[in-house]
Amino acid sequence: MTPRPTPPRPRPLLHDHNARLYLTAVVVSGFGTSALWLASGIWVKDLTGSNGLAALCMLAMWAPTLAGPALGTLADRTRRKPLLIGANLLLATVLLALTTVDAPGDLWLLFTVLFVYGATGVVHDAAESALVATAVDHTLLGDFNGLRMAATEGMKLLAPLAGAGLYAAYGGPAVALLDAATFLAALTLYARLRIDEPLRPKPPTPTWRTRTTEGARHLWRHPRLRPLVLAGGTTMLFAGLNGAMTYAVVDTLGHSPTYTGVLYAVQGAGSITVGLLSGPALRHLGERRFAAYGIALTAVAAALRAIPSDPLALACSAASGLGLPCVLITVLTAVQRETPDALLGRTVATANTVVFAPNVLGLAAGAVLVELVGLRLLLPILGAAWLATALPLLHSPASADRTASRSASDANPA
Repeated sequence: MTPRPTPPRPRPLLHDHNARLYLTAVVVSGFGTSALWLASGIWVKDLTGSNGLAALCMLAMWAPTLAGPALGTLADRTRRKPLLIGANLLLATVLLALTTVDAPGDLWLLFTVLFVYGATGVVHDAAESALVATAVDHTLLGDFNGLRMAATEGMKLLAPLAGAGLYAAYGGPAVALLDAATFLAALTLYARLRIDEPLRPKPPTPTWRTRTTEGARHLWRHPRLRPLVLAGGTTMLFAGLNGAMTYAVVDTLGHSPTYTGVLYAVQGAGSITVGLLSGPALRHLGERRFAAYGIALTAVAAALRAIPSDPLALACSAASGLGLPCVLITVLTAVQRETPDALLGRTVATANTVVFAPNVLGLAAGAVLVELVGLRLLLPILGAAWLATALPLLHSPASADRTASRSASDANPA
């Protein structure tokens, strides 16, 4: 019997010209975004003394995600490379307006800029993810999304400290200028991408509402994407619940609230690690098992946080960092592989809304439950419910999910 041929090993991701430029742009712009994320809250707190107004900074940046299905249609209506360049230029320009904010009466401008920042980011992420699916070898999408996760988490460890230091030395306008400069740098990197995009024809669907809902219909009707996206949304709901209990966990350990910084740093290190390993892990395990194992690891870590132990708390933070990104990387990679190019922008944006919007609900519910139910009861229940999320993903044969050897036409029917 003729031996079955072994599929060729994919070449290293960083040998791909477009992938290198994309990842460099992610690092550069991610540094500025993470710096502004922390500095904007400090800025509002200094101007007003209000914790509530400071918290609104994150809400202003996050709220446009709820309009992801509508905003994502822009990434399917025009060529994506010029759209990425234009989005970075817009962000660099509007950030310059923050150099005039120096009094409480100017906060309307700060919140407006942050809202535009968030809305443009939704369009940017949709266009970038869609363009990556055509510019990077489809066998390397898992590697790319993992490295993108590692780069983003790495910036979250370094950039907030840099932003806080720059704010302390020179004030909020200096941080805004730094962020604007990072978007200009990212713009030049996107301009160097070697992509020949044809002009997009006028969409055949008659109405804006129909075009907006096409991404959601594709996700719901697709037998491979629907369970993954639902598992991602449920995971982020539970992640919000778990995150809302962090300060209570620190309190049971007998530490001050600043100890949360140590736990988050350990978690970030775990996320960087799994980001570097996700490509080979996806090829070896398949999408469903990779996501399910990550969910299970995070669920067990959440339950064990009920035990007051410093070493165990650090280990659980590392385990959460390793497990939580698995389903997020899997969802994005699967959507890129299984969605026709003409639908990809709005489908990515819709998937991001379904996955990340429940996180806020979890944070709100967790803030209430942590006051009503003790951690020793609440965390094990959370862990058990979270673990149940992984079980449906293990029911299908893992071989059905191994997409690394599939042809490009199979991955993108368009």
